Amino acid sequence: MPRFETTRVVRHSPETMFNLVADIERYPEFVPMCEALAIRRRSQAGETQVLLADMSIGYKMIRETFTTRVELDQPNHAIRVTYVDGPFRHLENRWTFVARPDGGTDVRFFIDYEFKSRTFQMLAGAVFEKVFRKMAEAFETRADALAARARN
Repeated sequence: MPRFETTRVVRHSPETMFNLVADIERYPEFVPMCEALAIRRRSQAGETQVLLADMSIGYKMIRETFTTRVELDQPNHAIRVTYVDGPFRHLENRWTFVARPDGGTDVRFFIDYEFKSRTFQMLAGAVFEKVFRKMAEAFETRADALAARARN
């Protein structure tokens, strides 16, 4: 199964980065390939907020919508996304936000996925690693832009 993992050092706090990634309804504004995102349901499991969300992605002629369960564990600065329905056979995505001594954050991003269709897997596979890299960068860029706006 294809997987991608990266750690980015950012100058923003774990709380800032957690809140930015947890605000999934804003993804169409800045996340590459995300064309739409709709939350179907919100619930609470202890201190963890649980969302059921539909995300529509597009790249050139490829268009797909899939449903995920998103667990927002704010006290532990962790987000876990698991697959519910759509074109994947398997999808797991994790974000963790770890404070650094310098006041910044290690943003850890992990995704493991496999499409149901081998043809789609071959077509998308070549593109997806680049997209995941750009996606991780997009969150840092968004945090920088929001911080600059707050200062002005």
